[in-house]
Amino acid sequence: MWLRVNRQHHDRDGWLAKLTDSGRLAHPAADAPDALRLESPAPVSQLPGFDQGWLTVQDLSAQRCALLLEPQNGEQILDLCAAPGGKTTHLLEVAPEAQVLAVDVDAQRLKRADENLQRLGMKAEVKQGDGRTPQQWCGERQFDRILLDAPCSATGVIRRHPDIKWLRRDRDIAELAKLQSEILDAVWPHLKPGGTLLYATCSILPEENHQQIEAFLQRQSDAEAQPLRDAPASGWQVFPEAEGGDGFFYAKLIKKPDAN
Repeated sequence: MWLRVNRQHHDRDGWLAKLTDSGRLAHPAADAPDALRLESPAPVSQLPGFDQGWLTVQDLSAQRCALLLEPQNGEQILDLCAAPGGKTTHLLEVAPEAQVLAVDVDAQRLKRADENLQRLGMKAEVKQGDGRTPQQWCGERQFDRILLDAPCSATGVIRRHPDIKWLRRDRDIAELAKLQSEILDAVWPHLKPGGTLLYATCSILPEENHQQIEAFLQRQSDAEAQPLRDAPASGWQVFPEAEGGDGFFYAKLIKKPDAN
């Protein structure tokens, strides 16, 4: 059970001290400054300050998304496929003066995004919309940064959702890869020249990850990939670890400044 300490209220060490005083232990992550792994899972009601917005339950791998996107105050940021709002609120914790638009196709899950924003005392523009038709929910608007947590097979989170092994079929992967490419192509014109798009999935399959990004770079001449860590230019693949995060993939794409 991973937690994200809200840096607008406490730094991680400060909240960890409160947790220790309550008789529970947690371990900080080396590469995510707000992340803690509980020694033993616990009801959120027993965690200091949860109702006051001091923390959020969020896997380590999911926490890396906002950190890799590097949002800045004053920027226009799109969080696409945003429900239930964990990454939206993290963006606002990192850059509280950013203007964030959170969009998801699922109206029911968007209600949870509203609830998370309310609990944490944050404001974002929340809209229902299909990632393949951005003109319907943002017109010609462009953004400094876009976080696309794309629909995927969820093969990286099977340890927490074992039914995925029975619910998924071979044909699903090709259909999901097609949907991902359609969303990427549709939303790319809404990124400002010089802007950053972070593509992320909770998948471990190359068709949805490295191959998806390599094909996108072939289609879009004004896109270039920024390598992450020591990973290939086409993205950083993380696999599940017993005491680490879920399986995840990240690719950081920059729109060339001289783009039309």
